[in-house]
Order: sequence, then structure tokens, then C-alpha cells
Amino acid sequence: MSTGFRGYLRRGFDRLERAGDVVFGPDANPLAQLGALGWFLFWIVAATGIYLFIFFDTGVVNAYASVEWLSDAHWFHAGVARSLHRYASDLMVAVMLIHLVREFCLDRYRGVRWFSWLTGVPLIWFVYISGITGYWLVWDMLAQYVAVTSTELLDWLPIFGEPIARNFLSPEALSGRFFTLMVFLHIAIPLILLLAMWIHIQRVSRARVNPARPLAAMVLGSLILVAFVLPAQSQGPADLAREPTELGIDWFLLPLYPLINILPPGVIWGGAAIFTVGFAALPWLPAQRANRAAEVFLDHCNGCARCVEDCPYAAVELVPRTDGAPFPHQVAVNAGRCVACGICMGSCPSSSPFRRVGDLLTGIDLPDYPLKELRERVISGALRLEGSIRILTLACEHGAARPGLGTVFLPCVAMAPPSLIDFILSRGHADGVCVAGCAEERCQNRLGIEWTEARFARTRDPYLRRRVPRERLVTVWAGPTETARLERERVAFADRLAALPTEAPRVVRQSDPERVLDEAAM
Repeated sequence: MSTGFRGYLRRGFDRLERAGDVVFGPDANPLAQLGALGWFLFWIVAATGIYLFIFFDTGVVNAYASVEWLSDAHWFHAGVARSLHRYASDLMVAVMLIHLVREFCLDRYRGVRWFSWLTGVPLIWFVYISGITGYWLVWDMLAQYVAVTSTELLDWLPIFGEPIARNFLSPEALSGRFFTLMVFLHIAIPLILLLAMWIHIQRVSRARVNPARPLAAMVLGSLILVAFVLPAQSQGPADLAREPTELGIDWFLLPLYPLINILPPGVIWGGAAIFTVGFAALPWLPAQRANRAAEVFLDHCNGCARCVEDCPYAAVELVPRTDGAPFPHQVAVNAGRCVACGICMGSCPSSSPFRRVGDLLTGIDLPDYPLKELRERVISGALRLEGSIRILTLACEHGAARPGLGTVFLPCVAMAPPSLIDFILSRGHADGVCVAGCAEERCQNRLGIEWTEARFARTRDPYLRRRVPRERLVTVWAGPTETARLERERVAFADRLAALPTEAPRVVRQSDPERVLDEAAM
């Protein structure tokens, strides 16, 4: 488990997420679907914005009146849409910031994952700019305050020929053309934001952009309820002849505006620049010490593409055959995307620990943790098991398991091919196998839990063979703070194993060293 500041954050998130599993269920836990929830909220904001535009007068003279008209005379549809637009925007900001902190504490922003983090930094600014320009369009006292403060801050930069804040010196100075420009920006910036969001997920295979239906229904229903109970209200018509005094600030979208009135513009721009550069540079401060990328061994690869389908990061691809073998394709690894999770090894049909001839190689393998070493650790771990019921645990290094007798750690439990379970049980290395991964909906490598369950259920290649007694295999999905629950699950599993018929596989014991050494040399 991580230590230090990130470790405390990680444990805090894990406790909150496990509480969310209890309250909402794993499928509807919002903390486990923050990215997809952000997409869902974007579409709510976009849909309500388009609907509001039907009723909105883009002229500066009638903008406020049209907003009040749709909020009062048509409150039951346009007014609700306005409130949905406002509250979904606020929630999108909150979801975005929580998602950022969560990815940081899970250490999913460094190494080959730098791309998603780096492309996520501009998203922060696009979201805030979209919200700020939206507040201008209401043209109430808050909009006046935001417009004057924003233009005065922009005028400090030497990029405009003439001060743009002069448009707000008097009612006569503000032209309809300038207000139309604000409308255009409020439409154009969200479109750029959508493009940036699409780029943000390009290195993620099977990126989740839609939350689970129960979660989507819960969020939408909650927003509609809030829209009826606390409808969005204007703060009086803008009047450039007087300065706004008492205002209600939207602390989600406008949290820095009170500071802009206190600090010099240079400090504000300097702080924004330091924040942007600092966040963009985080993946390299310090750079992650990553294991080497997976390697392909063509003698054992027929280009079946299972590893291509299973890779969570689109790091494996099919390319034309280069060794003259009678197959049209082979696989190639993009080292710039590979996180060395080992899921590809677990998906390869040639990953068989039973092999007796030649070196134990597979079609795709990890140079720092090859299948041969995994088999040796399994055999060695089995030797240290004690008691009448011996359980070998294959554990994700990001989950609840702690070092102990009979625990073999993997970067992801999906790294273990189903044939390894067969090997452990059929060769009598243990009475049962416990596969202990990350918590549900919180897989460190995104798809490890899903692929493992599908392989064991025999719905995804490579299948767990039917001869493997399923009652001697248990899966436990538990987060870093759920060590006690994992132990309870293993004790309950041991009790179930003890109740099984006595014709269990013969167990390799420390008094049988010749057989162990023979198997380790296979």
C-alpha cells in the first residue's frame, strides 16, 4: 500500500467508496464512475443549453427579460431546464475535481498514463470558461460583476489593442455585437471541450463514457428534484450605472472571483500559470519507475488477437506477420502505452504452466515478471502453506492482501491465466485457490476484475477448464482498507473446503521435495 500523503488519500477514498458500495451498490457507486459521470453531466448541460437557446433573446437589451420570462411563465419546462443547466454544471465541476484527486491518489497519472493526465489539464480551464461565459448571458447583477471583473483582468494582458472593459463603462457603451460574441463563445467553447474530452480518452481501451443506468437515473432524478425545490434565480437586472454590492457567488464555477478583487492581476495570472504548468508536469515530478513493457515471442504467437482485445490501454495491436509463419498476423506492443499489468499474458492461450519441454515462454510475457517466475512463486508459496486446509492466494498488489504465507502477488489478478488455477489444483499444490483482486468497480487496471470473472465463468477466452472444481476457487474483490474482510472470506472458504468430500487433490508437502524441484525445473 502507498505511504505518505498519497497513501492517506488512497485509504480515505477506499473507505468512502466501500461505504458507497453499501449505500448505492457497486454498480451505482458514483465514486467508482466519476469519468463516466462527467460525460453524462456534460450531455445534460448540452441538452438543456440547446433547449434554453430556443427561448433566449441574444440581444443585450432583452436578455434578462427573456431569462425571467422562461423562468416564470414557462417554469414547468424551460425554468426546470435552466435549473438543470445550472446545477448539472456545478456538479460537473465537483465530479471533475474529485476525479482528478482520485486518479492522483491511485497513482494513475504517471508513467505511460501521462497522456490522460496531461490532456485533462486543459479540460479544467475549458469547463470553467464555459461556466463563466454562461453567467454573462443571464445579464443580471452577477453577470455584470463577472463581466467587468473578467474584462479588467484580461485587459492586464498585452494582447488586445484596446481595453475591452470599456464596453462596460456605461449602458450606452455595451453593444449588441459584443453580447453576441459572448453567445458565440458560450457555444464554441463547449464544442472545444467535447473534442478535448474525446482526446482525453484516446489511450484508454473501452473507455466508459456512460455511467450505469441506476446511477444515471439517480443523478438525473436528484437534479430534477433540486431544480423544483431550489429553482435557479436571477439577481436583479444588470445596471452599468451602478456597481453591484451584495451578490450570491456560485462557489463551484466562480470561486476565484473574490480573490481577483483583492489581489493584483499579475498575481492572479502568475498563480494560474504556475497551477497549469505544475499540474501538467506532475507525471514527471518524479517520473514513475515502471516495469518494462510486455514482450512478444513469435514462436508461441499465432496472432489470435486475444491480448489485443483484453489490453485496457490499447497497447497491443495486430500487425502483418514478419517471421514467415503460416499466420496472417502477429501482435506488437507499444511500449509507450504498456503499464506492465500482465493482463495480456493471462489472455494468451499459450500461457500454460504445464509445459514440460523447453523454456516456459508464452506468446506475450512480462520481462520483469514472466510466466516462468510466476509458476516458481506459486510452487514456492505452496511449500510454505500450513494446516489441514491449504489455501493459496493469488493477490493483486493494489488490493487488500498483505504479505504472508501462501500469498503470491501480481500487478493484476487477470495476469494469472486460468490454466494456472488448473495447475495449482490438479497438481495438488493447494486445496483451494483464493483470487483476491481490487474492489469491485475500482480495478487499478480497469478491466482486470471483469476479464477474470468472465474467464472463470467460461464466457471469455481463455476459459477455465471444466475439469477444474469451481468449489475450490473463490474470488474476493476488496480494497486496501478491507484486509479484515478478505481474511473473513478466506476463513469461510476454508470452512467450505473442509466440508467437501475427502477425495481432494493430493497436496504437495515439504516432505516431498523431489517432486517440487522436478516441477520447478519443467
